Amino acid sequence: MTSTTDSPSAPTDAALSQTRRTRAVRLGDRGSHDVATIHAIIDEAPVCHIGFLDANAESADGQAVPVVIPTIPWRVGNELLIHGASSSRMIRRLQSGGDACVTVSLIDGWVLARSAFHHSVNYRSVVLFGRPRLVDDETEKRAVLDALVEKIAPGRAAKVRAANAQELKATSVLAFPISEASAKVRSGPPKDDAEDMALPVWAGVVPLTLVAGTPIEDRG
Repeated sequence: MTSTTDSPSAPTDAALSQTRRTRAVRLGDRGSHDVATIHAIIDEAPVCHIGFLDANAESADGQAVPVVIPTIPWRVGNELLIHGASSSRMIRRLQSGGDACVTVSLIDGWVLARSAFHHSVNYRSVVLFGRPRLVDDETEKRAVLDALVEKIAPGRAAKVRAANAQELKATSVLAFPISEASAKVRSGPPKDDAEDMALPVWAGVVPLTLVAGTPIEDRG
């Protein structure tokens, strides 16, 4: 995946303000509000998860149902964007108001320790809170959808047929401000207890990466 070029509206501050919702409660040393770190994780991630309450799908006790849906995130300037069918439940509920929680996760390696307790994962993640805006200006909508194609395959947006009016109408794009968000990162070797260091057990990191396979041409 490639990084998205910042637009003039991107923030100039080095870090976002910490809020009650974005303060790292556990393992706070892994938390970060650094804008560059947050942007880089969003730019690399192929998938995010959108959490929201669906008030139109009440549970047996009459409460709104919590829903989490995976989708592709991309970034233009200081906004995280998602898209979907205009008729989809997620799009319709998010357009109607209410806060959502967006989570983005990248796994960099299994951390194998000498004790079961200290096994861990090297990861980079972002949690973002906010209410999205509907991207309804046609020029902007086409531009940000091109940015999605560019994230998937750089240089491709200029080569393929652009969306026609019907396809554009059938697709909704929502933009979340990257203003209330935090990152969390773990890296490095296992953190074994001193008394376990002499155990005859292999310890270290097994790197994990997302690798593109050999393209399979569509000959249809």
